[in-house]
Amino acid sequence: MLHYGTLVRAGLSRKYNPAQGERHVAPTLRRLVARAPLRLRVLVGADRLDRPVRWVAVSELEDPTPFLEGGELVLTTGMRIRPDTAAAYVARLVEREVAGLGVGVGLTHEAMPDELVQAAERAGLPLIEVPRDTAFVAIGKTVSELLAAEQYEELSRAFAAQGRLTRAALRPEGMREVVRRLAAEIGGWAALLDDGGAVIASAGAAAGDHVRGVRPELERLRGRHASLTMSTPGEHIIVQALGGAGKLRGYFAVGTAGGDRVFSPVAHTVVNVAGSLLTLALEQRAEQPEAERRVRSAVLRLLLAGEGAGARAALSALGDSLPEPPVVALATRGGLDEVLDAAAGAFTAALPDDGECVVLAPADAVDALIQAVGRHGPVGVGEPVGFDRLTEGVDQARRALAAAHRAAAPVMRYTALPGQGLLALLDPAAAGAFATALLAPILEYGTRADLLDSLRAYLEANGHWDAAAQRLGIHRHTLRYRMRKVAELLDRDIDDPATRAELWVACSVL
Repeated sequence: MLHYGTLVRAGLSRKYNPAQGERHVAPTLRRLVARAPLRLRVLVGADRLDRPVRWVAVSELEDPTPFLEGGELVLTTGMRIRPDTAAAYVARLVEREVAGLGVGVGLTHEAMPDELVQAAERAGLPLIEVPRDTAFVAIGKTVSELLAAEQYEELSRAFAAQGRLTRAALRPEGMREVVRRLAAEIGGWAALLDDGGAVIASAGAAAGDHVRGVRPELERLRGRHASLTMSTPGEHIIVQALGGAGKLRGYFAVGTAGGDRVFSPVAHTVVNVAGSLLTLALEQRAEQPEAERRVRSAVLRLLLAGEGAGARAALSALGDSLPEPPVVALATRGGLDEVLDAAAGAFTAALPDDGECVVLAPADAVDALIQAVGRHGPVGVGEPVGFDRLTEGVDQARRALAAAHRAAAPVMRYTALPGQGLLALLDPAAAGAFATALLAPILEYGTRADLLDSLRAYLEANGHWDAAAQRLGIHRHTLRYRMRKVAELLDRDIDDPATRAELWVACSVL
C-alpha cells in the first residue's frame, strides 16, 4: 500500500516551473496512449490528448497536489478515491494543472468508478484506464524514453542551427547573413545595432517597427554591458549587449513573431550562438580600422624612404593603390577617419607621432580634394612632384599648413608663401644644416617650443609686436619676454636686418 507520493523524473535536467514560464519539450498523452504494449484506454478527454507529459507521478494520497508541480500524468489505483470524494479529488488535480489522470483497474476498483468518470468529464481532465497487467513503472519508463528522444532531437536541431549560423558568418557579409539566418531559424525578427543604437543589419517581418519599439529600453542600456528580456501580450524579446574584455561593441535584439509564442530551449541556444558570432564579428570590425591605419602609416614611411616597391606591395593588401605621378601632397590636422572619408580615391595616411594627415592626390584632382578635406580644418598644399621628390613635396605641404594655422587661413599653398622663390635656389641639405645649427639654442632650450613659434610670428609681422602677439593669441608683453629670451639664447641682435634675414631663412627651411 502506498501512502506517499513518488515522482518518476523523466530524464529532465530542470523542473518545469509554471510561475517562471519555462517550457521543455515533452511527449504528449496522445503519443503515450498510442504505445500498444501499454494497452491504455482513454475514457474521458480524447480531444485533449495533445497535452505534454513532463513527469509521471504515482500516488495513493487523498491529496497528492503538494507533491506535484504541474504537467504530470498522475497514476493511482484509487485507494483513497470514494464516490463522495471523486469530484474534489479531480478538482484539486485540475487546479494543479496536471496533464491527466491514469487509474489502475482490477485492484481497488474492478472497473472505473462512474463518479470519477463524471467528475473528469465535468472538469475536462483526461482520464485513462490502466489495465491490471500494465505496471505503473512501465508507463514511467516509456515517458522517460520519449523524453530522451525529444531531448536528443532538440539537441540535434540546436547543433544543426549552430552549423547554419556558423556558415552564414563565414560569408562575405557575415554579420548581415547571421542576422538573416537567425530570423529564419526562430521564425521571428532580429536586429544588430552599434553601440550608439544605429541599425547595422535587420531581418524578419516588420523588424524596423520592432526595433523602434525597443528604442526606449536601448536608451536605458546605452553605454552599459547588460542584457534584458521583455515579454508583452504580443511578443517576447531578448536584447543582448555585445562585446568582450569590458568593451561595448553594440546590441543585439531578437523577438518572436508575436502572439503567445515564447522562445523554446532550442531558440535560446540559437540566439546565444548568434550573439557569440556577432560579438566576434564586431570585435574584428573594431580592430580592422586601427590595423589599416598602421599599414597606411608604414606605407607613407616607405615612400618617404624611397622604397616605392615595398610601399605598393603593402598598400595592395588593403586593396588600394597609389595615384599616378606627379602627385600633390596635402597636409591637415583633421582626424584620420574623417579625412579618409573626405579624400576617397586618394592615398591618405597619418604622419607618425605628429598628429597630421597627409593626402597624396593626382595633380588634376587637387582642387576638389582641397574643398573636401578643408571641411575638417586648414589645409597645406605642396607643389606637384614625382615619388622621387615626395619628401620635398610632403615637407612643402607641412610648411604651408603651419603657415595656414598662423594666418588663420583655410588653405595655404606652398607657392604662395613669401620668399619661396629665393629658398628654392638653396641646396635643401645645406639649408637644413644651417637652420639646425643657427636655431639649436632655441630648439634645445627645455620644452619651450613656443620660442620658435614666437620668433616666426615676430619675423612674419616684420617686428610689429601687436600684430605678432595677436597672431599668436598672447599678450604683447609675453611676446617681448620671449623675444628677449630668444636674443639671449642666440646671442644675436634680432633688430639687426641681416640677423633677421638669416633667422627668417632658418625658420622657413626648418
